[in-house]
Amino acid sequence: MDIAALRKSYGRDALDEAQAPATPLELFERWLAQALEGQLPEPNAMTLATVGADARPSTRIVLIKGLDARGIVWYTNYESRKGQELAANPFAALQFHWVELERVVRIEGRVQKVSAEESDAYYASRPLDSRLGAWASPQSRPIGSRGWLVAEAAKAAARHGLNPPRPPHWGGYRLVPDRWEFWQGRKSRLHDRLRYRLRPEGDWQRERLAP
Repeated sequence: MDIAALRKSYGRDALDEAQAPATPLELFERWLAQALEGQLPEPNAMTLATVGADARPSTRIVLIKGLDARGIVWYTNYESRKGQELAANPFAALQFHWVELERVVRIEGRVQKVSAEESDAYYASRPLDSRLGAWASPQSRPIGSRGWLVAEAAKAAARHGLNPPRPPHWGGYRLVPDRWEFWQGRKSRLHDRLRYRLRPEGDWQRERLAP
């Protein structure tokens, strides 16, 4: 396979700053709605990048579970690698890649835990197997086998029954954005890139970046 020869020409849409909204949240909600309407596979999937105390970056895919003026929310095990890295360095980056729409959104900012009430409410909305899995899995830690994990899930079911409480080590994070970048693929690699940066005054500076 000649990977270097792989090519794709983009030209599905355009991103004109003259027609872009003044706030990045409005543009993001518009693009996310279009991804949902287009029935793209997992339009809510995003890459989360963190850097821990060892200065080594790491990425993983998580699912957006909340969005408003305060920021973007996802849920996970606080004791996982990402949880430990965010405890050491509370800044992170998110990226959405909607391949079928030839679009990328990048978001940067400070991360904070959501309230216990928010975490409780979301945890209660999850399927029972997922709630029990949060008790069973010591996320990011080595385990002996899948059989061990299944056995731990069975123990959690026997211990907590049909109404397991939220584990104290599990909950939500909210990234509070201070930078957004919107990328729309264009022909000849002359892509459209718009960046929004939060000013000290609290409004957003919008600017075009070279592709």
